[in-house]
Amino acid sequence: MRHIISILLQNEAGALARVAGMFSARGYNIESLTVAPTHDPTVSRLTLVTSGSDAVIEQIIKQSRKLVDVVEVADLTGREHLECELLLIKLEVNGKSAKQVVELVRRYRGFIIDESDQTRTVQVTGTGLEVNDFIKEVASLARILEVVRSGVAAVEPGHAVLAAEQAA
Repeated sequence: MRHIISILLQNEAGALARVAGMFSARGYNIESLTVAPTHDPTVSRLTLVTSGSDAVIEQIIKQSRKLVDVVEVADLTGREHLECELLLIKLEVNGKSAKQVVELVRRYRGFIIDESDQTRTVQVTGTGLEVNDFIKEVASLARILEVVRSGVAAVEPGHAVLAAEQAA
């Protein structure tokens, strides 16, 4: 099963490498990974998507908490959460497909951020599923030249926050 795991970690050299190394050493695959500083410049938020049984995910979380740089870890999959991913996709279009691509982009609330005679570069944001659906649909209209995905960013709605204070 797909899981979204959020990790707060010290914003220090090597912290990301230690988390990724822990996954690699245990044979866990990371499907996507995003990391950036939070409002506190000493802490970064790492959001990763991985797959595994509940027991495997529980083990990942326990092992992550043992890493010296990790402040807090949460599996957002079992909780209500908001997720978003950015897609940049470059397409080869012709006269007929160009109009259909524009209509599809509008339906997905995306933007054409660059265009030439035969190409369109499109920006779409949404859940991983929405991004996958867009790619599948646009592939039937135009030839995909390049795909760049940001990976998932996720957060709990409302007042709940992932913070060191929750670790107690």
